[in-house]
Amino acid sequence: MTMKLYFDPQSRSQVAKWMLDEAGVDYEIVTTLIREKAHKKPEFLKINPAGKLPALVDGRTRVFENAAICMYVAEKFPAKRLAPPVGSPDRGRYLSLMVYSTSQLEPAMGDSLMKIRSNNSARGWTNFEEAKNAVERELGDGPYLFGAQFTAADVMIGSMFIWHRAFGGQSNRPKLNAYVDRLLARPKGMKFG
Repeated sequence: MTMKLYFDPQSRSQVAKWMLDEAGVDYEIVTTLIREKAHKKPEFLKINPAGKLPALVDGRTRVFENAAICMYVAEKFPAKRLAPPVGSPDRGRYLSLMVYSTSQLEPAMGDSLMKIRSNNSARGWTNFEEAKNAVERELGDGPYLFGAQFTAADVMIGSMFIWHRAFGGQSNRPKLNAYVDRLLARPKGMKFG
């Protein structure tokens, strides 16, 4: 049975699509347009009760949220080497980066793009400059977060910087700019539209 990705090309579901493309697996796109409120219809809410995109259905399994979809795909297809295996010394760092991408980096980037200044410690996430510092430390000498091995963590962390650039965000970080350039140059890299 082919997996189904519920997808709107003008949404964050681009991240899940990128992961599936990097895994090189068969999947079907189920166009679910936000502007038509397809993600709020009762049949979709059975897949994702939060009424958000993306969502992935694999037989009787349903997965929603980009990080969960990326982790699911990486674990389902271990031969693709998109995640350090369970028991690997890198596994904890990988899981931490996957969660960091959505709990710290994404909201910090959103605040930066919308020019929101607040007491971030009260909101639970750092500011975007500090998040960029953390990612630069984790990137090390690269080219990817786990050296030469591209992983789902690059999909999640990298997609945030790709979105930032796409929405006109400017970076004074040559290391991060080069990382985004490498990600966009990948044959199956994230595409818009």
